[in-house]
Amino acid sequence: MQKFVAWLEKNLSGPMARLSEQRHLQAIRDGVISALPFIIVGSFFLIVAFPPLPKDWAITEWAAKNAGQILIPYRLTMFIMSLYIAFGIGYNLAKSYKLDPLSGAQISVAAFLLTIMPQVVDGFGFVLPMANMGGHGLFVAMIVSIVAVEILRFCKVKNVTIKMPEQVPPSVARSFEALIPVAIVILLVSAFTVLLGIDLHAVIDKAVGPFVKAGDSIFGVLIPVFLITFFWAFGIHGVSVVGTVARPLWEVYLAKNAEAVAAGQAAPHIAPETFYQWFIWIGGAGATLGLVLCMVFFSRSKYLKTLGRTSLLPGIFNINEPVIFGAPIVLNPILIIPFVITPLITGTLSYIIVAAGIVTPTYVMAPWTLPAPIGAYLATGGDWKAIILVFVNIAISFFIYFPFFKMYDKKMMEEEHSQSKAA
Repeated sequence: MQKFVAWLEKNLSGPMARLSEQRHLQAIRDGVISALPFIIVGSFFLIVAFPPLPKDWAITEWAAKNAGQILIPYRLTMFIMSLYIAFGIGYNLAKSYKLDPLSGAQISVAAFLLTIMPQVVDGFGFVLPMANMGGHGLFVAMIVSIVAVEILRFCKVKNVTIKMPEQVPPSVARSFEALIPVAIVILLVSAFTVLLGIDLHAVIDKAVGPFVKAGDSIFGVLIPVFLITFFWAFGIHGVSVVGTVARPLWEVYLAKNAEAVAAGQAAPHIAPETFYQWFIWIGGAGATLGLVLCMVFFSRSKYLKTLGRTSLLPGIFNINEPVIFGAPIVLNPILIIPFVITPLITGTLSYIIVAAGIVTPTYVMAPWTLPAPIGAYLATGGDWKAIILVFVNIAISFFIYFPFFKMYDKKMMEEEHSQSKAA
């Protein structure tokens, strides 16, 4: 086991962990996370506009008549998430370079907005289309934000800046330092969009199209599920490693689902991050709520029963570090097997159920600490069948963990008995 772990650390987990710590990927991750409050709050207005209630109820009829006004907060938050994310990426990347974070954020937003061509609308003059500010424009936001901050850094390192005397207030001095980088970024991006007439969003769409399609397939779901549990089994925070790479795709799926629902259409994507959260990671990575229930109700080992009772409440709210490191699951040859297998099975079942149209795809970002039945209900816009799917997956988790738990429980009882005899 020790040799195997050493091999994993050298050839797989080590390189993946270093990849997750790469400066630009970290900036993208932190930029996306910084926008989560706007995404979460904004997405709940979709539920208000389309309440999960009978159509003939007064509140449902009122919502249908006023959906346009109700959705304004959504359209200015989640619907234009790429604008907020561009600001976050620029801020965090500049901060990692020890540049002025606000300058990095502002120059990134400017670069992103310049990729969107204003349109002339009769009676209104120039109008800025909002469609590319949402999930559709997320990849462009990432690229131009990184390029903009790299230009800012290059100018700083090469002293291509306007330096003010020491007597000038720091805020004013920083503004003038950013003057030349801002000019370069504006001219560069404008050359593509205005002078050459290149739609960067269309170009990036074609480039990432295969990845977007693959990530929403059954294998696109099961591969990250396997990697996350595999890393966790060896003590590495799997979501931090895999999520750094996959989260941009998950955010695109969520945004496009929300946009489709707001437009009165069916959500097109199965696998936003909310799909994993509410149908696979029930109780946390590895779907460990089933294991905790085994410990609470069937453990004969005093240690495991105490651990189960201690871990039950956190597990209901999807926090499972107590059981991962307390059982432990990490480097445990007995519990690693169901820890990896269970989410693969529940993930496959959930994908089939959602793809068949039995359960609505998720399109609302509910807080991840909600109990799974509530979170799934909200994330699907009030689909009661999502609650049933959650309980089915909990039952599956319980029955898969149970035989392995019994083996481990017997082992722990023998150890406790031998320790008591020695004492």
